[in-house]
Amino acid sequence: MATLHLLSRSPFTDTSGASCLRLLGAGDGVLLTGDAVYALQPGSRPFEVLSELPADRPLFALAEDLAARGLAAPDFVQAVDYVGFVDLTLRFERTNSWL
Repeated sequence: MATLHLLSRSPFTDTSGASCLRLLGAGDGVLLTGDAVYALQPGSRPFEVLSELPADRPLFALAEDLAARGLAAPDFVQAVDYVGFVDLTLRFERTNSWL
């Protein structure tokens, strides 16, 4: 079953993102929200790791959280609004929030 994994904590202060990526399966997706979008800072180690995810593991980021932190979605990330967030929860069979 494909799972949407929700990350909301900064990868620089929390290890839940690294744990999530170790368990990420084919067809699973990741949605970055809140401070987790800091992982998309170009040149950072989290950015490098995320940029190397296989194409069958889509990566999304909440557009409002990117904007609030002055970040842009790189080519390998699809920015979504809140309606898109809801659509993702319907697209994937399960949703797992990493607290």
